[in-house]
Amino acid sequence: MKITPVKTPGLVQRMLPDVRWAFDRDKPVVYLTFDDGPMPEITPWVLDQLDQFNAKATFFCVGSQVMAHPDIYNSILEKEHAVGNHTHNHLRGWTSRDDDYLLDVETASALIKSKLFRPPYGQIRISQINKLKKLDYHIIMWSVLSKDWDLRISPEQCEQNVIDHVTAGDIVVFHDSLKASRNLRHALPGTLKFLSEKGFEFKRIPELTR
Repeated sequence: MKITPVKTPGLVQRMLPDVRWAFDRDKPVVYLTFDDGPMPEITPWVLDQLDQFNAKATFFCVGSQVMAHPDIYNSILEKEHAVGNHTHNHLRGWTSRDDDYLLDVETASALIKSKLFRPPYGQIRISQINKLKKLDYHIIMWSVLSKDWDLRISPEQCEQNVIDHVTAGDIVVFHDSLKASRNLRHALPGTLKFLSEKGFEFKRIPELTR
């Protein structure tokens, strides 16, 4: 059984220096991110939770989901959260030809006006990174995984995964998906409350320049 670490090891981060793993470590700021939506059963609830804590976040959206739920996507933008490209069909970079992968990213870009990009499953080849960089995409990974998609863990453990590991500047991954919703509905409010009480601010990932 493959075990994915909650905190991304420094060695892994050093192996892929051309992608973003975190931000400034000297400021009490956390960057919450949500993958795979928008999803009508969970994304509006996420937006409400963020509103309660005056928190901003970044939603890495799947193009086909944006096409299916444009009203929810527009709600994300209206609430001044950031959005990013998560491909059109949630492709795995490791098993996709580069041309097919880039075409899928560009298909999503017709709907998602952002140069922030996160590869589904975190799977991306060096060749794909280099080609996306030439198209001015900024690849955003993460430093903390909530593991909310993993139904083998409890909602309480999902929350602890974040609050036990998060530090200033971390990029945290949650999922606004049906699969993750059981864990997310417990972990997100708890995370927002705990980190707010610790003096953290929740910011959206900015559109980056090279």
